Amino acid sequence: MTQPGYKQFCPVAMAAEVLCSRWTMVLLRELIAGSTRFNDLRRGVPRMSPSLLSQRLKELEQAGIVEKRPLPSEKGVFAYHLTQAGQDLRPIIEAMGFWGQKWVESSLSLKNLDPSLLMWDMRRNLDPRPLPARRVVVEFLYTDLPASKRRWWLVIEPDASVDLCWSDPGFDIDLYVTTDLRTMTAIWMGLTTVAREDARLKLDGARDVARSMQSWLGLSPFAVQEKLVP
Repeated sequence: MTQPGYKQFCPVAMAAEVLCSRWTMVLLRELIAGSTRFNDLRRGVPRMSPSLLSQRLKELEQAGIVEKRPLPSEKGVFAYHLTQAGQDLRPIIEAMGFWGQKWVESSLSLKNLDPSLLMWDMRRNLDPRPLPARRVVVEFLYTDLPASKRRWWLVIEPDASVDLCWSDPGFDIDLYVTTDLRTMTAIWMGLTTVAREDARLKLDGARDVARSMQSWLGLSPFAVQEKLVP
């Protein structure tokens, strides 16, 4: 890694030299969550520059945490996979997430609102089982955002695949969700629920899809952790 070393033989210090550069742990979170392609990793770290993302991936590869594999189906395209050393970081990343959910103030977390990251995480964690066995399209409208970032679409196919669209996919809409970004982020983080936010969350469309929203909505994997600070 590029940062100065701690010059200590302690395993904690040695691990920190590899893992504690800016964005590295967040990038590892994305790899552990299952993202392998460069563009998918970018969606999970939208405020990280492409050049820095490339640099961090190279550093993780040099450290034996990530390996780059060519995709046979797409010439010149590579996927990034965690090695055994990388997989061994899973409980560490998860422990950090649960610690943050438990001890970091909600008001601090909710200052860092990002619609693209929120929607990407919702797409990744969505549970299609409570939804009808057909294509279901949900449009999200964030009233407090500029027009270019206001509308997002989740398209859930019968095979349980989920696509996130930044422009109208052209399908009939099953459910319109109108709210503000802070409210939707708080629901996703498990700080509140769909039912509790009835005044700030407007649902229009198929009643069965609306009624089951709390069940199919892709919540944070750390939402199950009770917060011990307000």
